[in-house]
Amino acid sequence: EVQLAESGGGLVQAGGSLRLSCAVSRSTSNDYVIAWFRQAPGKEREGISCLTTIDGNTYYADSVKGRFTISSDNNKNTVYLQMTNLKPEDTANYYCAAGVGLCRYDDMDYWGKGTLVTVSS
Repeated sequence: EVQLAESGGGLVQAGGSLRLSCAVSRSTSNDYVIAWFRQAPGKEREGISCLTTIDGNTYYADSVKGRFTISSDNNKNTVYLQMTNLKPEDTANYYCAAGVGLCRYDDMDYWGKGTLVTVSS
């Protein structure tokens, strides 16, 4: 069992930065994949970044590569998403997710409730 809680969303202007946090609590010692997804109103949920804890590899969607950075602090049991050069099209609910497979949507077994990021022009 894994529990996830996102925080750090808010309203920012285009070009600004924001850091999202995902507090991770688990009852097993499995090496989980931790991923960030986002979903804008009326659109599909989109995978934007992923961290494989077993080897520390990171992955990014083309839409955010070079602007977003995923990282983890194991001592704090927290995964971060540093977002820079934000654009209005980044506006969405951002979700933290965890699974024991790959970084795809169907690999995710646990989800946070989301945190809203709004980027104004």
